[in-house]
Amino acid sequence: MSNRRQFLSQSAATASALAFPMIATAQGAPVKIGVLHPVTGALAFSGQQCREGALMAIEDLNKAGGLKGLRGARIEPVLGDAQSQPQVGAAEVEKMNEAGVASIVGAYASAICLATTQAAAKHNLPHVVDVGVADQIVQRGLKNTFRFGPGYGKCAEVAVANLYVLNSTAGKPAKTAMIIHEESLFGTGTANLLARELPGYGFEVKEVIKHANPTRDFNNIVLRMKALNPDIVIPANYYNEYALLVRTMQQQKVTPKAIYSVLGGAASSFKFLKEFPDAANGIIDCNHWFNPKDKRALDLRKRVEAKGLFFTYEIFNTYTATMYLADAINRAGSADRAAITAALANSTFADHFMPYGPTKMVDGQNTGAQPLMTQVLGGDIKVIVPREYRQAEPVFPMKA
Repeated sequence: MSNRRQFLSQSAATASALAFPMIATAQGAPVKIGVLHPVTGALAFSGQQCREGALMAIEDLNKAGGLKGLRGARIEPVLGDAQSQPQVGAAEVEKMNEAGVASIVGAYASAICLATTQAAAKHNLPHVVDVGVADQIVQRGLKNTFRFGPGYGKCAEVAVANLYVLNSTAGKPAKTAMIIHEESLFGTGTANLLARELPGYGFEVKEVIKHANPTRDFNNIVLRMKALNPDIVIPANYYNEYALLVRTMQQQKVTPKAIYSVLGGAASSFKFLKEFPDAANGIIDCNHWFNPKDKRALDLRKRVEAKGLFFTYEIFNTYTATMYLADAINRAGSADRAAITAALANSTFADHFMPYGPTKMVDGQNTGAQPLMTQVLGGDIKVIVPREYRQAEPVFPMKA
C-alpha cells in the first residue's frame, strides 16, 4: 500500500513539474495576417517589393518573440496576388476572409486599395493601407480602413509649398509647369490637385497630359513638351512609365529647369538611379521616405540590398505599416477583428523609422504622416527638405 501511495505521489509531483513550465510558456495560437499586393501584371515590381517589406517585418516580429500581447503568438502570413486589377484584389479579400485572417495589409495601388478596403469592410476586417495615396480611400467613412503613410493631398500641398520656396530663393526663374500623369486614380487625383494649387503660387500650368498604363512610347508627349517648353515638368506615374518618360526627355534633349516629381514612381528609387544614373541626376521628388538619420532604416536597407533587392519606398512603407498593425494587435491582446480595429484607431505607435512621430489616426488617416523632399545628387538620393532631415542643400534650378 505504501509503495502504491509513494508511486502516486511521485507521479503527481512529476506531472506538476512538467505541467507548470508548459503553462508558463504556452504560446498563443498563430495569428493569420493577409498580405495582399499586385505581384503579377503591370505593377508586379512594386507589388513584389511591398510583399517583401511585409514578410521582412513578419520575420523580424516572429524572431523577436512573436506577438507579446498574445503570449508570443507567431504571425502567419496569408499571401494574395491582386494581379494589378482592383476586381481581383477584392476577390482575394474574400479568400482571405474565408481563410480566417485577423487583418490585411496592402494593396499598394490606389485603385486596388479602394476595392480591397471596401471588400474587407463587408466582413469588418481591419485593413491597413501601405501605400495607396488617393484620399478617397480614407474619406468614405469605412471604420476598418487605416493608412499609415501620407495621402496625395498632403504630398501635393508639401510639394507645391516647397517648390514656391525653392523658386523664390533662386530668384523665381521658373514660371511655367507641365504635368504628365498616369490615367488611374493615383495619377489623375495627384494631377488635379497640382493643377488647382500651382496657379495660387504664381505658376502657369501650360498643359496637363494623361497617359495609359502601360505606355511604351512617350515620343509624342515629349515632342509636345518641346513645343510648350515648360520651366518645370511634373510627372506623377508608376515606375515603368516614369523611367521611360525621363529617358525619352533625355534622348530628345529636353532639359527643363527642373523635373519636380510628386510621388514619382521612379524619382526616389535606387533602382532607377542604378539603371539610368544620367537621366535620374538632379530630379527632385516629394515622396514617401524614411528618416535618414535613424540607424534602423539604414540597417534594414543593408539587409534588403544583401538580398539583391533595392530599398524602395514600397519595402519600407509596407514594413512599417506591418509593424503598426502588429503593435495594434499586441495592444488589443486579441486576434478579434473589432478589438484590432479599435486598437488601430487609437494607436500612438512610435517605434518606427519614418519621419512621422507617434501615430495619430483621424478617420483612418495617420495625420502625423509626412513626405520628405529628396533630390538625386552625386549619384545618391539625398533628403533636401525639411531641415531636420536634410542631407544636402537643394540644387534649383538644375544647370542644363
